[in-house]
This record gives sequence, C-alpha cells and structure tokens, in this order.
Amino acid sequence: MIRPFVPWPDRRLRTPAARVDRITDEIRAIWDDMVETMDAMPGYGLGAPQIGVMLRLAVVDCSDERGQAVRMANPEILHASVKLRSHDEASPNLPGVSAAIERPRAVTVRFVNPDGGVDARDFVNLWATSVQHQIDHLNGKMYFDRLSKLRRDRLLKRAEKLRRG
Repeated sequence: MIRPFVPWPDRRLRTPAARVDRITDEIRAIWDDMVETMDAMPGYGLGAPQIGVMLRLAVVDCSDERGQAVRMANPEILHASVKLRSHDEASPNLPGVSAAIERPRAVTVRFVNPDGGVDARDFVNLWATSVQHQIDHLNGKMYFDRLSKLRRDRLLKRAEKLRRG
C-alpha cells in the first residue's frame, strides 16, 4: 500500500523514532508499504517517520533495475569514510526543492534485517548517501539541517512559496 507523506513542518519529522524491539509480521508489512511508497515516488530511500510511523525503520534501493531494497531496523553507522561526496538531496515531505549536501562517500552500517538477525554492510556512493539521509530521518533531522542557516532559510522560503502557488 502506498502511504501518504507527512508534510513539513509536521513535528514527527523532528522527533527521533523509537527503536524496534523485534521483527514481527507487522514490521515486515510496514517495510513492504515503505518499499511500495518509495518506488512510487520514485526515490532511493525512505525512513518510517516520513510516512508517520515513528519507528527506526528504513528502506534503501539505489539499484538500476530496482527490486533490490535493503530493509533495515535500528540502523546505525559504525564507520564513515573521511572522503566526502556531494549529492543533490530532496524529500517528498518538502516537495519542489533540493540542495547539494556533502556526506561521507562510504559508510559501514549495522542494522537488524527482516529475519531478525544483525547485519553489518558497507554502502558506497549513492547507496551511502541514501542510507545516511534515512538515518537522519530516524533521528528527527532533515537533509536541509546540514546547510548553513542562510541556505536553509532560503530553501524553506522557496518551498513555502511553491506550496502557496
């Protein structure tokens, strides 16, 4: 099921999500909805708070052919490269605007997988950017929080102008 996005500035987008205690059929169903919602955007990832589910759940799929979504519960970055990579980031929660954000080019992330086991996986380039972007959502942060105050204010003003038409 494709779920609606929580519109900025809804407080849930600023609230850290709760840890997932165990993987259940309900959690797997949320992941399924998240993948379907992400693919409908189209986008490279989705954090559960973006659709109003306040749990530390994320999905990422940066594959060319799609259908390769990585489903993560309680993801955390264990290691981040010193080398940075810039990518134009956006969010369906604040449509119509984007900004170039610099993040580590590679990250190692530990997470609980759909079987309830713990995985550690390396992500590089766009995959790394998307995973970090989703973890920000789980921590109550938006991509534009990484901008200077001036650039952030301009972006939010432009988004508001677009919203009003």
